[in-house]
Amino acid sequence: MTGASAASAGILSIAGCVGEEDDAPDDPDDPGDPDDPGDPDDPVEELDEITITLSQFPDTIDPLDHITGDYFDVYDHIYEPLFDFEPGEGIFPRVADEWEIQGDGTTHVYLRDDVVFHNGDPLTAEDVAWTINRTVDPEKGVPSPIGTFGLGSIEGAEAVDDTTLAINYGAAPGLAEFEFGNYARAINKDWAIDQHEAEDDAISGADAEDFNGTGPYEVVEFESGVEVVVERFDDYWGPEPPFERITFNADGESSGRAAAIETGEADVTINILPEDVSTINEAPDADVRNVTSFRTVFCPMKNTVPPFDSQEFRQAMNYAVDNEEIVSTILSGFGEPRGQPVSPGINGYNPDIEPYEQDIGMAESLVEESGYGDVEIELYAPQGRYLNDAEIGETVADQIDRLDNVSCEANIVEFGVVSDANQAGVEPDEYEDTWEIPFYMIGWGVITGDTDYGVQGFFTIPDNPNRTFHDEELSDAILESQQIDDPDERREQLQYVNELAHEKAPFVYLHTQESIYGVNERIQWDPREDETIYTWEMDT
Repeated sequence: MTGASAASAGILSIAGCVGEEDDAPDDPDDPGDPDDPGDPDDPVEELDEITITLSQFPDTIDPLDHITGDYFDVYDHIYEPLFDFEPGEGIFPRVADEWEIQGDGTTHVYLRDDVVFHNGDPLTAEDVAWTINRTVDPEKGVPSPIGTFGLGSIEGAEAVDDTTLAINYGAAPGLAEFEFGNYARAINKDWAIDQHEAEDDAISGADAEDFNGTGPYEVVEFESGVEVVVERFDDYWGPEPPFERITFNADGESSGRAAAIETGEADVTINILPEDVSTINEAPDADVRNVTSFRTVFCPMKNTVPPFDSQEFRQAMNYAVDNEEIVSTILSGFGEPRGQPVSPGINGYNPDIEPYEQDIGMAESLVEESGYGDVEIELYAPQGRYLNDAEIGETVADQIDRLDNVSCEANIVEFGVVSDANQAGVEPDEYEDTWEIPFYMIGWGVITGDTDYGVQGFFTIPDNPNRTFHDEELSDAILESQQIDDPDERREQLQYVNELAHEKAPFVYLHTQESIYGVNERIQWDPREDETIYTWEMDT
């Protein structure tokens, strides 16, 4: 998951001028002469190729293998979503024309009949059903975290006819809609099986030809972990996307991403650090765009491992950390302290819950109550995935280490290390390789706009090997919320879930992150709260 240097990426290229040729000599006294530089009547150059530099980059061609936001920024252009999702508003038609609740835990989704894969095969409901089943059933393919975290209530799908899909779920229809509205995609079933000769390992390989979606762009070049180059798909069913060619690459170093946008080697880059904002705004052809995101940054504490099996100890870790100071100094105000798993704007957010305030005396007292005085712990934190993440991790560890009865050290690692630890669950016998990391820093974007997405994958117990916290009361409260049809009643139950999550302290709660982008000033685009980058929402 090592990012490639933006300097090795494709460079911004400009298509030719539009308009009539003018071979006459320049006339500086003629304001209408199109050869005069800066003339308002000069033809406008068209921006037809762009480079997008991410902080992490896919090391697999399988769109179901990870649930990392950077990966979706690439994959969504190839394996497009079935629905358009607008944060705070819900889902809208895209490949799916309509959908209708049938009752008994089933919704029928009606697909367009003019959608084709990049290899020319028509999209069918069977392709979508197979993709969903492969996502939620580990026996159908590689175990997918999307099945646990993204499609947690979805039990499976089946084709009713060529364009009608039945999605089955074990929760309220409204919750299921949040889930499949965000994560329903399509892989070409017959192509995948023929290409790889085995249904249980249908997506593997490392060539551009191994991608085959229905999205507005098809892959023309691919180097695992380094670069994906896509071009417009000529037979795309929808409107023509704005750019002919897009290069996706990554740079794990924040300084590299900032330099790429300043020099024009990238046209869009994510996770710009607060200290680089003024520099980019002063660059001649770039500016900064930012929005308060749905991503909360926190430190899970797996409570099947001492000392994190003590609620008093977990609360002590929260009282040891000064969230206000972290936001004001390390983030320069580009964030908000948080004391629950989700942020404002998310369905079920509890406005009555305040962040933990630093109280060293309280923290030391709670440590003694826990029986774990003089314990030594280690915090793993990533570098390059979130705003100033390594510095934040080091600060959190240092603040905990200031307690008289706890020693804490930070270990800065690649994002893949903490991502794997997060997916490893709480059963040490089953996940020996990653079980040595019970305390780590990670961020979670609640892109569905619903609290369930921010809690069920971490906390629910039944059939969830990826959970990071084992507590029956919290799990039961979440499961109860999933069965409530009335929106107001469900919102109240989710607020209670967030209250329990604050009290039980499964995380060291940190902050909601501001999303800061560097953008070529010629690109018209407003960032989304869910951190998704859709180039079809851009214009020049």
